Amino acid sequence: MVLNRSTYLYITIFAVVVGSMLAMQFRTASSKDLPLPFDRVQELTIEKKQLEKDVSQLQEEVSDLEAKLEEAMISHAGAAGALDSELYKIKLIAGLLPLVGPGVEVTLDNPPGAGLSYLENAAYIIKDEDLLKILNDLRGAGAEAIAINGQRILATSQVRLAGNHINVNLTRLSPPYKVIAIGNPGTLKSSLELKGGLAEYLSEQGALVNVETKEQIRVPAYDGSLRPEYARPTQK
Repeated sequence: MVLNRSTYLYITIFAVVVGSMLAMQFRTASSKDLPLPFDRVQELTIEKKQLEKDVSQLQEEVSDLEAKLEEAMISHAGAAGALDSELYKIKLIAGLLPLVGPGVEVTLDNPPGAGLSYLENAAYIIKDEDLLKILNDLRGAGAEAIAINGQRILATSQVRLAGNHINVNLTRLSPPYKVIAIGNPGTLKSSLELKGGLAEYLSEQGALVNVETKEQIRVPAYDGSLRPEYARPTQK
């Protein structure tokens, strides 16, 4: 049986009170009955020894309970620390914590004079598929955290065309699109700027593309809802 802290405390208090009452009873009896017959003195002496034995045993039990209480508190603190550590790891993986580190900043913008509608062909306009290709290249190069215009990108993030804008995490974004990613700056930059790569392709189409390495980039935490509306855990 596992005793909690309150139970240990109640037992300790009970043991101390019982011991005090027994000792007081003996002293009271001794003071009222003096002078006593020899037989009564012997009887009280035996009772006294038994009381002293009982008190000593209670004191040992109190010490044992105090040690167990201290051990339980230490164990509880260790368990709480382990839970905090696991919760931190889960939040880190889930994208619920802001992160800081070296990486790259990619800016994508429409060329001057580009039409407002994606149906116009007068000039190239950045599309949702362009942002998705950027995200895939960065992930493939080892990006550890990514955001677009302040929107943290998770595995469940949606990047899709919505009229004349691009929605990311159900938030409407407009150009210029600033994609930031934490990872090895050189590797991330090279993955986008290699010959025949995405940056070259978009530039040839007329888009304005700029890739810069940064010593420190701050990627915000995801602040949307993660609660499923329809999905439920299966019963084993």
